[in-house]
Amino acid sequence: MKIAFTTKGTEWNSPMDARFGRTEFIVIYDEETNTLSSFDNRAIENEAHGAGTATSKKLFELKPDVLITGNGPGQNAATVLKKLNVKIFGGAGEMTMKEAYEAYQSSDLAML
Repeated sequence: MKIAFTTKGTEWNSPMDARFGRTEFIVIYDEETNTLSSFDNRAIENEAHGAGTATSKKLFELKPDVLITGNGPGQNAATVLKKLNVKIFGGAGEMTMKEAYEAYQSSDLAML
């Protein structure tokens, strides 16, 4: 299973980014291979509109099964992700990526 995180860095101890569309990084953890890969999403900060949709399109390319984020995507982005069958979990904005993963494993994050 591939799990996407919205983060402010690319390591397990990186803080989660509460924002979805304007997240600094998207980090993918592949549970099967136990590897992390990342996408630098900082260029989206200069976009006036459509950041959530643009980030959703990037997730479409990365093909995660699960998204763990802070506040969650807006309505348009959430609609796109749900059509892609990505399960969305929120409430991880004040955690590190590792803490968010552990909270997901123990079912302590809200499914959006």
